[in-house]
Parts: sequence; C-alpha cells; structure tokens
Amino acid sequence: MDSKDVSMDIKVNVKDLSNTVALAEVQGEIDVYTSPKVKEALTALIEKGKYNLVIGLEEVRYIDSTGLGVLIGTLKKVREHNGTVAIICNNPQIKKIFNITGLVKIFGIYKNADEALKNIA
Repeated sequence: MDSKDVSMDIKVNVKDLSNTVALAEVQGEIDVYTSPKVKEALTALIEKGKYNLVIGLEEVRYIDSTGLGVLIGTLKKVREHNGTVAIICNNPQIKKIFNITGLVKIFGIYKNADEALKNIA
C-alpha cells in the first residue's frame, strides 16, 4: 500500500455544538500521513472563530507522535484566544498514550461529548 492509500484512511466530521464550541470527530489512524488532514480541519475551525474544540477520538484506532503534535499545536492556537481543547477518548490504548506522554495533564479527556461540554464552556 502506498502513502496515497494510507492518507485517505482518515475522516474528520465537524459540527458546531454552540456559537463558540465545535466538535471534530476523527475516524481512522492519525499518523505522519494523515496528520495534515486533521490539522487542516482543526485550523479551519479556529479560523472560523471556534476557540473551544471538542475532538472526538472514539473511532481513532491509532495515533502517533505526529498526531499528538497536531493536537498540541491546536491547543496552543486556541489558548491564544483563551480557548481550550477537550478530547473524547474511550480507547484504552490511546488513553495510555496520553498518560505515558503526560498529555492527560494538559488536555481534558472525557468519556463523551456531554461530559466534555460541561467542562469546556
């Protein structure tokens, strides 16, 4: 499989949850090939004035350091506008990556969108 096939293995579905909060549901694997697409979608939200983001990783099977870098970069951008990023994650392997890297301390990690929304606004 060449990198063109791999790069298509990501979907980002975006919807507004309120005037200031947007949800980006990611499906697939976030790696060196797919990270640019995820970054593009999140950057587009920030450019539209959505500074509080809920990023759904429920359907993400894998995330590497490039993907984590996209999430950290997104957090830095929204913080410039007093925003925040909440992550929805139920996958034990992905949660473990957030724990090992210490990112669990800088991102709110929640079980579902309702829980994330309560803590983001």
